[in-house]
Amino acid sequence: MGRDDFAVRAPHPALRPLVTRYIGYSQRQNTLTVHRGLPSRHVTLIISLAEPVRVAGMPRPDQAPGSFAGLVGGMHTAPALIEQDTVQAGIHLELNPLGTDALLGVRAGDLSGYVVDLADLGSPALAALPGRLASEPGWESRFDVLDEVLLGRLGDVSEPAPEISWAWRRMIGAGGTLRVDALAREVGWSRRHFGERFSRELGLSPKQAGRVLRFERAGRLLRTGHRGGLAELAVRCGYHDQAHLTNEWRALAGCPPGAWIAEELPFLQYEPGEPGADSGA
Repeated sequence: MGRDDFAVRAPHPALRPLVTRYIGYSQRQNTLTVHRGLPSRHVTLIISLAEPVRVAGMPRPDQAPGSFAGLVGGMHTAPALIEQDTVQAGIHLELNPLGTDALLGVRAGDLSGYVVDLADLGSPALAALPGRLASEPGWESRFDVLDEVLLGRLGDVSEPAPEISWAWRRMIGAGGTLRVDALAREVGWSRRHFGERFSRELGLSPKQAGRVLRFERAGRLLRTGHRGGLAELAVRCGYHDQAHLTNEWRALAGCPPGAWIAEELPFLQYEPGEPGADSGA
């Protein structure tokens, strides 16, 4: 890992319903001192291959900062503030929240908002991952180790109700724009029952999950070069208007979109004077 290096691979086919992808990263000239770990549709598993990951600000205000060789972050509606070194390396796994019971032995609903030490999940195989992965010579062999360990974790666990799995796929496909009462009717449940079952499995209410999905879509469009301005972005992602988009970014990212663009995407340039282009938007 002598230079900046990134690698992405899909997991073993048997794991793909539960794990979206493995992302390996090695950076030697990082200049961003604090990274915002943003809400998303995934439960996040991060394993450091260098110094421990230092989480200075937790999504839940009642959880103290911590330092982790490996961590699991549940679904959340506020950013995790991660201190970064000039040199850093690790692997990031994107987990389906409805599959964490099978892989980690804990439901996403019990992880909601928390950052948990990988070593505290009660699995020696998971706890040993930081050391094992750091000793491997390259990304492919590291990803092979992840396949081996995660396949070994699969067992007989109770699956979430098919109505919840179906509704979650529908919400993802629609980018969080579907009405909760309409989803409840489609699965044949009352809104209250649907909300309770959904929250128990994922750790977010259907309304909160919709907010996260809209926010995630907006961030993805910005990362992939959206040039239409923030007002157009708001319309595309299901917000009432640009003010609604900005308020949601303040809540979910801890800053307005203009500030996040300046921190994380400095190559993106909005026209001078465009609303939202400065950090006060």
